[in-house]
Amino acid sequence: MNEKIGFISLGCPKNQVDSELMIKKLSDAGYRMIDTPFGADIVIINTCGFIEAAKQEAIDNILEMGQYKEDGEVGKIIVIGCMAQRYKDEILKEMPEVDAVAGLGINKDIVSFVESVLKDEKRSEYPDRTSLPLSGERILTTPPHWAYLKISDGCSNCCSFCAIPQIRGPFRSREMDDIVNEAKALAEDGVRELIVVAQDTTRYGLDLYGSLKLPELLTRLSEIEKIRWIRLLYCYPDRITDELLEVMRDNEKILRYIDLPLQHASGKLLKKMNRAGDRESLTALIEKIRSYMPDCVLRTTFITGFPGETDEDFNELSEFINDIRFDRLGCFAFSPEEGTKAFEMEDQIDPELAAHRGEVLMEQQYGIFTEKQEALIGKTVECVVEDYDGYSDSYSGRTWMDAPEIDSEIRFISSKELDTGDFVRVRITGVNEYDLLGKAVR
Repeated sequence: MNEKIGFISLGCPKNQVDSELMIKKLSDAGYRMIDTPFGADIVIINTCGFIEAAKQEAIDNILEMGQYKEDGEVGKIIVIGCMAQRYKDEILKEMPEVDAVAGLGINKDIVSFVESVLKDEKRSEYPDRTSLPLSGERILTTPPHWAYLKISDGCSNCCSFCAIPQIRGPFRSREMDDIVNEAKALAEDGVRELIVVAQDTTRYGLDLYGSLKLPELLTRLSEIEKIRWIRLLYCYPDRITDELLEVMRDNEKILRYIDLPLQHASGKLLKKMNRAGDRESLTALIEKIRSYMPDCVLRTTFITGFPGETDEDFNELSEFINDIRFDRLGCFAFSPEEGTKAFEMEDQIDPELAAHRGEVLMEQQYGIFTEKQEALIGKTVECVVEDYDGYSDSYSGRTWMDAPEIDSEIRFISSKELDTGDFVRVRITGVNEYDLLGKAVR
C-alpha cells in the first residue's frame, strides 16, 4: 500500500488525541502518513466546531485544500470531527470539493472509511458519537517529552453557551487502569510531562465509580517512576475538592498549576450560563486554593458580551480580575451558537462591544501579568528544554508554570550542552514582553 495521507488536526488537545489514535490505525494499516498535505492521496481534516472562530478556521482549511485539489496538489478530502458531527451533510452540500464527511463515531472505523473513499465513493457516515474510542495506541504529534493524556470524553454540564454536549454527547470516563497503563507506556517511550485533559477534568470517575476519582488517578500517575511533571487542564470550579488540593499540595510531581475556566464573576450572568457561583464564592474558592498552595499558578478564561451583560456586570468582572490577579488569563467575546440556549436569549450584546470589552480585560491582564513576570527576576525555577537556536546560542523552553502551546516561553543560555526534553534549573534575568529570559544554573 503506497497511498499517502496528510492529517490536519484543528481545535483543542482532546481533538489532537483523537487524531493521534487515528494516525496510528492508518499507519498500522499500511498508509504512509506525511507531515504536509502536499502530494497526499487523501487529506483528512479533523475539525473543531466549538465557536464561530473555530468553524471559520475549519472552513478556511477546507477551502485551501480544495484549491490544492483543483491544482492537482492533493487527492481526496475527508472532513471529520466536531464540525462534521454538528453540520453533517450541510458540508457536502455547501462545499463540493469535499469527498467525504463523517462524525465522531467514525474514528473507530477510520481505516475502512478511508478505503471506501479511495474507491471513489462519495461518503457521509455518522455512527453513534459515543462509539468514539476513548483509548488505544497512538502516534504522538507532540514533542517526544510531553503528551496529552485524555481521561474522558463528552460533557454533561450543559452550560447555556456551549454546544459541546450536543456535539460530543454526555460525559464518559475512561477506566482508571486503562489510563494508568497508557501513561506507563508513554513514560517508557520517553514522555516526562503528562498533561491531563478532558472536557471537565475534575468530574473524572463520577459516572463510572459514583464518586470523584481525579485525586486517586493523579496519585497513581505520580507513582510512575519516569514521569516528572503532571499538569491539569480544564478543571471545573464546582469540583475543586479539599482532597484534590491535598493531593496536589503533597505530591511534588503534580504541578501547582490549575486551569480553571470561570467564564464570568457576575452571579446573575453565571446563572444565565447555567453555572454555579458568584464573585463571592469564586473569590472564596481561589482563597482556598491559595491557602493550600500559595505558589499555585492559576489560569482562567472569561466570556465578554454574554446576553444581558451590563456595564455593571462588566465592571464587576474587571474588579474581580484586579482583586484576584490571575497568573494566566484568556478572554473571548461571546459567540452565539445555534442550538444552545444562549443563542435564543434576548438582550444580545453588540459583537463590537463584546470584542471591545474583551480587549479592555486583556490589556488590564497584561499589566498584571507583566508585574508577575518581573517579580520572578532573580529567582531560580525548574524548566524543560524545548529547542535550541544556533544563531543566538540559546535555548527555548517552558517553566513549570507554563503549559505548552498556550502559555509563555523562556529563553536562556547555558554553559552546558542540553537536549530537548532535559529538565534544568534556570535563574530568571529579565522579561521580554510575554516571555522570560534566563541563565541555566548547576
